[in-house]
Amino acid sequence: MPVKGAVQVGTASWYGPGFHGNRTSSGEVYDQYDLTAAHPTLPLGTRVAVTNLQNGKEVDVRVNDRGPFVKDRAIDLSYAAASVLGMLGPGTVPVRIEVLGDEAVRLASVAYTVQVGAFAERDNAVRLKDRLSRQINGVYVAPWDSGATRYYRVRVGRFGRYDDAVAFARSVTHLGVATIVVEDGSRR
Repeated sequence: MPVKGAVQVGTASWYGPGFHGNRTSSGEVYDQYDLTAAHPTLPLGTRVAVTNLQNGKEVDVRVNDRGPFVKDRAIDLSYAAASVLGMLGPGTVPVRIEVLGDEAVRLASVAYTVQVGAFAERDNAVRLKDRLSRQINGVYVAPWDSGATRYYRVRVGRFGRYDDAVAFARSVTHLGVATIVVEDGSRR
């Protein structure tokens, strides 16, 4: 768990309409009107105060997603949080991030996996799994229901540390797959 009161200074960006209704790394549905954020390393459920260093406006958010995936960005805020900070127009602003605490007690340790594809057609997922299995171990297909549609996510490995998952993701990009590190809620 992060230390309450720990501070990070960096650049914030925001994400909204294109992601609204999609699943976050925590498994909950992203609602751009909730006061939430994506952070690359803080445990999901961590509450942080984010202050816009250009105008002094502050908002408290809960980390429920991973990101941002752009170099030199510290946090991705929901549309609602960005609106409170007055940063919708500029898109990015310098911020101060202070850890307030953890909203939930984690009963199980967090694990990560590397997702290399997601398909609406199971056969496409199985083809990618079979192709990658010839070159790397631990490839599996994880079905996920969005409500109206079932998706088949192709994933590789299970890592206890986020940094280990990122290192592995970088090591397999030469295989022609796009990678994303996600929390693995499975009990495989």
